[in-house]
Amino acid sequence: MPKAGRHPSNKLTAVFVRSTKRVGRHCDGNGLYLVVEPSFAKRWIVRLTVKGGARTDMGLGSAQVVTLADAREHALAAKRLARQGLDPVAARRAATIRVPTFKEAAEKVHRERLPTYRNAKHAAQWIQTLRTYAYPEIGDRPVNTIRTTDILAILQTIWLTKPETASRLKQRIVKVIDWAKAHGHITGDNVAATVQEVLPRQSAASGRHAAVPYQQIPAFVRSLSHASGSDAIKLGLELIILTALRTNEVQGGKWSEVNWQEKTWTIPAERQLKKKVPEPHVVPLSSRCIELLTSLRALAGDSVYMFPGSKADKPISNMTFLMALKRLGRNETVHGFRSAFRTWVDEETDFSSDVAERALAHTIKSKVEAAYRRGDFLQKRRELMQAWAGYVSGSAPQADIPQK
Repeated sequence: MPKAGRHPSNKLTAVFVRSTKRVGRHCDGNGLYLVVEPSFAKRWIVRLTVKGGARTDMGLGSAQVVTLADAREHALAAKRLARQGLDPVAARRAATIRVPTFKEAAEKVHRERLPTYRNAKHAAQWIQTLRTYAYPEIGDRPVNTIRTTDILAILQTIWLTKPETASRLKQRIVKVIDWAKAHGHITGDNVAATVQEVLPRQSAASGRHAAVPYQQIPAFVRSLSHASGSDAIKLGLELIILTALRTNEVQGGKWSEVNWQEKTWTIPAERQLKKKVPEPHVVPLSSRCIELLTSLRALAGDSVYMFPGSKADKPISNMTFLMALKRLGRNETVHGFRSAFRTWVDEETDFSSDVAERALAHTIKSKVEAAYRRGDFLQKRRELMQAWAGYVSGSAPQADIPQK
């Protein structure tokens, strides 16, 4: 007759588990076995019948670590899962494997895909899109916690204004979630696969970078001083206009990139993703740009970034300047300021197109550019940017702007 408090099927005792040296399997009942190896090492297993009727043995650990009572409890829990049609082995594996964050998963996918890219530019663009738009929102989240609403919120900000970028972003998020599913971190449908069904239809015209007419820019810049909102963002908008840089180049700017003595701002190669051959882009700074950066330096405090975000180690969101522009009642894109600058050069000055294109960090195949690079090319661009600053501020004499 079994002792009080002991299940009728329990055949082993703690004393037997400790002392036995009989090699083989010793049944405790309910599928639980003590396995004694020829070396006298002892371990627990539980025999299960999983979905489909297959038999499998699941290890429960060393008998030196897992007590008889604990082994019985683990065996019972495993059998309950099996009766529910679940796989206890897979469930335990999933519980012990750390679920990566979206950023970790994306970087892993990017490394695995590197051999498939046509060139380094495409490889850089693939991951940069995620770093720019997805990481600020879901980068630190475990991939199994991301929902369709999260993906929707990311895409909505650029779905109509940057349709091509948004579509590529969506495809890349789908790839990352597919990878996580394939590695057992996520179960069920891909939360990003069908999000496009609830987004508005994109039009071909929605992707154009609407520009503020260059004639209106001086008045717009003057209005910034009276507008409400963050002083840093208003200074940043003016800086974007005066440098003709891309939004993300200013948004992610670091103080280490500025040479105060030479009055230049060097955008590193890794942030020059639009170019076929990434290389640093040296921006000559007008006197007004130096004033703006000096004011921003005081506002940034100890941050390495010109525009620190809510987290000290990250810059502001790439959408900040666009949202500020919308609040100021403008329907144009921030990127459109570059178009306005380029039009101004063509219509109001006698600077060469090569100088203007290099000011925009565009790659030029002209022989003229090579000549400028050997000589006064940077100086020509410095004169151009100073003339542009004079036009924008309305303070430069007309003679300072080379006329057509």
